[in-house]
This record gives sequence, structure tokens and C-alpha cells, in this order.
Amino acid sequence: MNTKLKMLVTTLFGVILLVACNGESEKVENTAVKAEAEDIKELVHDYSVRNVTAKSASITSEQLLVTDNEGNNQVYELPEDEFFVSIAPYINETHSCENHSLTGCQGELVNEQFDIYIEDSEGNIIVDETLESQGNGFIDLWLPREQMYHIKIELEGKTVESEFSTFENDGTCITTMQLI
Repeated sequence: MNTKLKMLVTTLFGVILLVACNGESEKVENTAVKAEAEDIKELVHDYSVRNVTAKSASITSEQLLVTDNEGNNQVYELPEDEFFVSIAPYINETHSCENHSLTGCQGELVNEQFDIYIEDSEGNIIVDETLESQGNGFIDLWLPREQMYHIKIELEGKTVESEFSTFENDGTCITTMQLI
């Protein structure tokens, strides 16, 4: 278990003890959620790259849902101003997906360098760089919420362009972008 995860577990244990001792569960729980949000992006990354394991870990537009190897469930609130989306461009093989499984989804193109260009509906450039897909074939991004985006992905002369959005209840897993 890495140091940051140990600190998170220790913090959560302390919060649970406080709740049990003083009966102010709602007040303490809200504080814990805010403290967790600071490290949530790193925790999501650790599950994505398999630095941390769990029976299952999936991410919706609002929460990270984890079932640890002992069967215990944990829910983490995501940042209020950022939306997580994971994209698996493909050439031949894909799978249907709505909410990304950090522990289960597998894309076709592993550890590939993609040229990624994303702009919002007003033409502001959000991403314009080369990004590498992870060992699971996905490219993880944190983008501003409540936006429509246009994306262009290129790999070795093959391209795909598409639209997606980051509104409440939008999917966090995009597996429909076929490079042609």
C-alpha cells in the first residue's frame, strides 16, 4: 500500500472514530468528503495504472465507487469543477461502456502515443498535446464540467473526430472512437 493511500485510510479511520465518539456524523462526514477530494485524482490514477488494487473500482460523473478485496464498499465524491473521462481509441476492437471501470475496462491500443486536440464549444483549446495511453489502453482526462467538447485523435496517420460532453450523468468511458 503506497504512502498516500495509507494516509487516506488513516484519515478515514480517524473520522470514523470521531463520528462514533461524538455523534456529529453528518458534520464530520462532510469534512471527510472535502478532505478526500484533494487526493481523489491521484487515487483514480493509481487504480487506472494498477498501483492500487481492488475487487472493483468504477467512476461515474459524480463518484468513485470502490469495492476493496475484502468486499467493503467506499464512495468518494469527485471534484465539483472537474469531470473525469477515459477514452480508448481503437482500430479493430472495442467494447460498449457507460461508466469507466478502472479495474476492468481494457482498450485495444496499449501504451501508444496519440496526438490529442480538444476544444470547447466556444473554440477554446483545452488540450493540444501528445498523450500516451495506459496499460489498459485508455487515456484519462480531467476536464471542466458542464461543457460540450470537440475532440480529434491521431495515431500513425489514422484519425477520428467526435463530440462529447461533461454534464451530470454523462458517461465517463468513451469507447466509440475508431481511428480510420
